[in-house]
Amino acid sequence: MQYQSQAVAKPYFIAAIALFLGQIIFGLIMGMQYVVGDFLFPAIPFNVARMVHTNLLIVWLLFGFMGATYYLIPEESETELFSPKLALITFWVFLAAGAATVLGYLLVPYATLAKLTGNDLLATMGREFLEQPLPTKVGIVIVVLSFLFNVVMTMLKGRKTAISLVLVLGLVGLAVFFLFSFYNPHNLVKDKYYWWWVVHLWVEGVWELILGAILAFVLIKVTGVDREVVEKWLYVIITMTLITGIIGTGHHYYWIGAPAYWQVWGSVFSALEPIPFFMLTIFAFNMVNKRRREHPNQAATLWALGTGVMSFLGAGVWGFMHTLAPVNYYTHGTQLTAAHGHMAFYGAYAMVVLTIISYAMPILRGRAANGNKAQVVEMWSFWLMTVAMVFITLFLTAAGVLQTWLQRIATVPMSFMATQDSVAIFYWMREVAGVVFLIGLIAYITSFFIKGETKAS
Repeated sequence: MQYQSQAVAKPYFIAAIALFLGQIIFGLIMGMQYVVGDFLFPAIPFNVARMVHTNLLIVWLLFGFMGATYYLIPEESETELFSPKLALITFWVFLAAGAATVLGYLLVPYATLAKLTGNDLLATMGREFLEQPLPTKVGIVIVVLSFLFNVVMTMLKGRKTAISLVLVLGLVGLAVFFLFSFYNPHNLVKDKYYWWWVVHLWVEGVWELILGAILAFVLIKVTGVDREVVEKWLYVIITMTLITGIIGTGHHYYWIGAPAYWQVWGSVFSALEPIPFFMLTIFAFNMVNKRRREHPNQAATLWALGTGVMSFLGAGVWGFMHTLAPVNYYTHGTQLTAAHGHMAFYGAYAMVVLTIISYAMPILRGRAANGNKAQVVEMWSFWLMTVAMVFITLFLTAAGVLQTWLQRIATVPMSFMATQDSVAIFYWMREVAGVVFLIGLIAYITSFFIKGETKAS
């Protein structure tokens, strides 16, 4: 059954994809600046392009999570959203704050931006991923609190399911851990220690609960598998996620001045982090194999399966490759980190948002699924983006391995910049793969504008 208030998810999904497009464009700008240092300088310096690229990543995924929540919570709770009007107000406030922040990065020198936005009153700026000015951070807190209020009030008046409970647990964790972005101690060790409480406990903790809940919802819809079966899988996966993810935070503490025991604890528990992602992959394929019906939206099913595989490869395998302390000693801060980050974010979070958009947007537009021609284009977009991301990861991995050898292990180590010149060929190939990724994203957007009927399979 469709609920009228689910329509508020639509602007969130549209904004998410538009911001995703912006993120990729700035990623390509950065990629060019790696090999052509003066590209677009001084209009868009590298540090500004990097801030915009990473901040857009976070913001578009948050838009996607919020849209997914507003779509699935009414259906899971079997009741209309508590306040669709509040959801729309929240959307416009968040969009305006995000746009103003990005324009601030692009148009105002960062030091000046800090002075203009009260960073002298409460210093929160200048940290990777958390570069947002103080008013933006406060705005994010207000937006998330109003969003959570709307969602929880909806749940309280309706049915409570494992999916909605896991989703809300993840969203509450997202809100709580973001509060550490306001804590910026002068001691650099303490700063990095608590900085990871936002960054790691988001992407390797509570965001995984959001991922699991959204994926479980879509799989129930496209396969018709019993809810009880899906919920059992979900509980096991989130348990492993929390056990490995929380203590696994320690693999970020190896070299920042924290106690030495984190080398053992961080190594052991972060080495176990691929397990929940492997379980997620098995879960997705198991549900599709046990399906009781052929859903007309085959593209959404493909995205769901791809999410399991790519999150396991990116977050699991590539994370494991350099997470053990004796290995990380040499690889820390190299392009291996970038390789892991790109595939992990794409596989785990970008793909699950694309999955729910692929499933929900046709329904929000009054049809069970996009037409066959549109789905063919969408499946092409899946393969273009996914294969391109695999190659981006492989090129960055090759650059990282060579960088580690030349700069840190060789008998006569090379300087950082000399090493960067030596691996430039991989940066060029990464840029080509990035262009292919952009073509895939454009194909994904285009698929929603292709008319045609869905024929029964």
